[in-house]
Amino acid sequence: MLLEKALIERMIETALQTGADFAEVYVEDRASEMISQIGGRVEKVNSSKLFGVGVRIALGLQSVYGYTNSKNPEELVKLASDLSKSFQGNTILKPIPLGQLEVGTRHVARINPRDVSQPKKVELMKKAYEAAKNYDPVIQQVAVNLSDWVQDVLIANSEGRFVSDTRVRIRMYINAIAGKDGMMQTGGEGPGTGKGYEYFFEDIDIEELAKDAARCAKTMLFAEDCPSGVMPVIIDNKFGGVIFHEACGHSLEATSVAKNASVFCGKMGTQVASSIVTAIDDGTIENGWGSANFDDEGYPQQRRVLIENGVLKSYMVDKLNARRMDHQPTGSSRRESYRFAPTSRMSNTFIDNGTSTFEEIIAATPYGLYAAKMGGGSVNPGSGDFNFSVSEGYIIRDGVIAEPVRGASLVGNGAEILHKIDMVGNNLDRARGMCGSQSGSIPADVGQPTIRVASITVGGKKGAK
Repeated sequence: MLLEKALIERMIETALQTGADFAEVYVEDRASEMISQIGGRVEKVNSSKLFGVGVRIALGLQSVYGYTNSKNPEELVKLASDLSKSFQGNTILKPIPLGQLEVGTRHVARINPRDVSQPKKVELMKKAYEAAKNYDPVIQQVAVNLSDWVQDVLIANSEGRFVSDTRVRIRMYINAIAGKDGMMQTGGEGPGTGKGYEYFFEDIDIEELAKDAARCAKTMLFAEDCPSGVMPVIIDNKFGGVIFHEACGHSLEATSVAKNASVFCGKMGTQVASSIVTAIDDGTIENGWGSANFDDEGYPQQRRVLIENGVLKSYMVDKLNARRMDHQPTGSSRRESYRFAPTSRMSNTFIDNGTSTFEEIIAATPYGLYAAKMGGGSVNPGSGDFNFSVSEGYIIRDGVIAEPVRGASLVGNGAEILHKIDMVGNNLDRARGMCGSQSGSIPADVGQPTIRVASITVGGKKGAK
């Protein structure tokens, strides 16, 4: 056990000594490794191990948080005591005694990262490098980054919750750069999982993914500039879901909703999207990139239907923000590490399958943009206004995917776009990402089937059609 049960109970009791109504202890032990390779040579290896303890105390809508690297019992109790001085309540609560430790049993890694040697990891990266570099002479450079970590957590609170969980994450990012006559374009793939290294050794073909990164870079190198204007846009599956994640998902988190800083405030039970749109945040997907047995307040992860047939059904709510809202906690609390207080965050968030095939969506579009791969962007969570780049795009002409175009961007409003989705495919798939917010950077899946937005503003260097 990361900390003795008796010590944790003593810390919780001390935290409540001045009248707070809730106390929580979060313990983390993490081992991680990151290897960076450029041009087929290892440039950097960073192996680290950290241990820390976070203590959170609340009274009503107010809370304080502190953390330490110490394992010394007296120093840990002193941290709880110092934090407790922030409150002067009228009643001294007696915490519910901690019961039997509940241990998470799902999302098991068969080949633990700790059992894979650095040479074996470098060999895997070299395969990705060679596959991408040898794809075509225009590929000038390839960078490969591999990261993994094993995180053990122990969470206890004054309501008697007492759980432990082990989270394993591994991810490789392959970035290929194509160049000719002074022009350069990039393509990337970032496979990852909540499994162990069996994912790379058995589940996926890392060389094929590397070739696809190179293919994208080459295709965009020889593409024409994208025309601008308002037009139908077909956004493909996997990372195409980043638009929903950024432009809508964050606005459904209690961090925004509880402060009345979301476009979806007060809209529970109302139509907020096209009737063919169902959106889900599911932290229970087996070995999902954003999955866990428990959230970071120690409550079981859940499958949350956020929007069903266009109707807003749920927000993503952590325990303390639930006090500000007429909503039950949804097991949505997450944090990067013990250095951050938890708050409501997404896990694996996606638009669910519809009924159209990919071919039907393309064929039903006389003219528009096909966004095969999405890039980065910026979003205003309060308004939902966004601007996203398209890393691989094509013009659709007469219901057929035609010439590739580069430099496309999508500009719009998340709440408005939801109503303009008029076709949803049946090819749901997800992709990995890292999501940053006030409780740090966390692994989060995004996803969707292919969707068509009836009209959206497309930015490009070429004049409108």
